[in-house]
Amino acid sequence: MKLGLITSICEGMTFEEVVDFAAENGLECLEVACWPKEKAARRYAGVSHIDVANLTEETAKEMNELCKRKGVEISALAYYPNTMDPDEKKREGYINHLYHLIDASAMLGVNMITTFVGRDPKKSVAENLELVKEIWPPIVAYAEKKGVKIAIENCPMLFTDDEWPGGQNLMTTPANWRKIFEILDSPNFGINYDPSHFVWQQIDYIRPLYEFRDKIFHVHYKDIKVYPDKLADVGIMATPLQYMSPKLPGLGDVDWGKYVSALTDIGYDGYTCIEVEDKAFEKDLEDAKRAIRLSIRYLRNFVN
Repeated sequence: MKLGLITSICEGMTFEEVVDFAAENGLECLEVACWPKEKAARRYAGVSHIDVANLTEETAKEMNELCKRKGVEISALAYYPNTMDPDEKKREGYINHLYHLIDASAMLGVNMITTFVGRDPKKSVAENLELVKEIWPPIVAYAEKKGVKIAIENCPMLFTDDEWPGGQNLMTTPANWRKIFEILDSPNFGINYDPSHFVWQQIDYIRPLYEFRDKIFHVHYKDIKVYPDKLADVGIMATPLQYMSPKLPGLGDVDWGKYVSALTDIGYDGYTCIEVEDKAFEKDLEDAKRAIRLSIRYLRNFVN
């Protein structure tokens, strides 16, 4: 397994600076944030280290040469919008940028993107599955044509009142994974596995690794801390940030030894990327860098 970083925490740094930082700290790969060049309302979104809409063959070659010199691979190009947003104009913009991502990933020879499948928060699971049938087959077919894999993260995107009650991502549970994989039965469509999102949903984060071993294309390392006293006060129907908080790996409730052990059980030897969303390390860029270094130090107990 290769240890890396999703670059969305490195806002304010250039692509070259992020590659240098990764190399200096012994990281082997980067999941590169590729949002459109516009301000995003959501935390950790809106960061763009590669302008995929305007990427040229020449620039792609320069980026690849830099990565080769520094010994750092690009694991995937990352963009996490709601591609099934009820606002059709927004949805169209998100999907168009996703196509740019696929094109850039193929141009760079990365051949993987990481994203969400999306969801209309006000609709039921069954209604959203109909949206999947409408929206996603052309995207998957295009990715197949380009030789690019799509890895969907299992984050519910259910943190704020405007995302209530369903959240903005349907691929959040093993039950939903099975239904969507029946609709999108493609070797190019799989999972970006993040155990932290299962913790607060009270889902076993180890068992699905074995069932979906052939669909795990990419892996995240992010921790979650559930506060039992807060949960007892607001209950599971509350917006989750009322009773839990993202933490650095090792500072939350995920048993990382068991998790990495299961990954080795299934023979996973791909990309595994640290995702920093810990509010205790948000004062400035130097604080974010410290969070990354602490995460690397801890995870090197398991990934070498």
